[in-house]
Amino acid sequence: MAVWLAALVIGDAVFEARVRDRIGGRVAESLHAVATTEGGDLALVRGAFAVDGLAIQRDDEVGHLAIRVARLDCALLPLGGALLDGDCTELALRGLRASVSSTELFRLPRPRQARLHAGRVAIDDARLELAADAVAPNLGRAVLSIEHAEAGATVFKTALSWLFALRALRATVELPVAGTLQVVYRGGELQVSGGLLGAQPIALAVALPVADPADDGRAEIQRLVEFGKQVAERLVARKAAAWLTSGLAPR
Repeated sequence: MAVWLAALVIGDAVFEARVRDRIGGRVAESLHAVATTEGGDLALVRGAFAVDGLAIQRDDEVGHLAIRVARLDCALLPLGGALLDGDCTELALRGLRASVSSTELFRLPRPRQARLHAGRVAIDDARLELAADAVAPNLGRAVLSIEHAEAGATVFKTALSWLFALRALRATVELPVAGTLQVVYRGGELQVSGGLLGAQPIALAVALPVADPADDGRAEIQRLVEFGKQVAERLVARKAAAWLTSGLAPR
């Protein structure tokens, strides 16, 4: 065992760049993009891997995609298990910035390498921007700013795949038609306030959509958009009912 542990410590330096390139390569291939990193750190004994400055870029006739993660921490199987299974048991992303010009960027064939998978996901300080009409006609630019989010097991097809396994969320959503909305989710309850909805939070019990393994990234986003439309309709109906009940309905 001592010899194996010593070999793993030596392997940290030997395999660090290889593991970093493998993670970047899996993400890049799944998005038909180019991925680069600024640095990383591998600890095979305790099962941990970190990447600094992960950048993913794609610019072609289909559109523009840019994703940057200031810090990625991946918990791996300890005692060298990561050499056999490179998936993250836990994945923490901090300082994520993403911009997407078209959902057509995610209409892609299944990659040869397995997509990045994590047993648990935590996200802090993230901003995801969808350009005008990228999600729905006439919607305009949509921006999701995340203070903190937690999700369960996730296979990453897009930067939003974790929403299917969402457990907790504190965020704001900026929409041209609704203004800036404050969003809190935990335990199946969604609370939304701000913008056209007013300062008083509206609480809804929601069932998250279920990810389909057969979906590509574009189909996943469409599934999330349909869920968002249903939630928006319920919020508007709940707000209208509150106006009527309070006797403050517009005349």
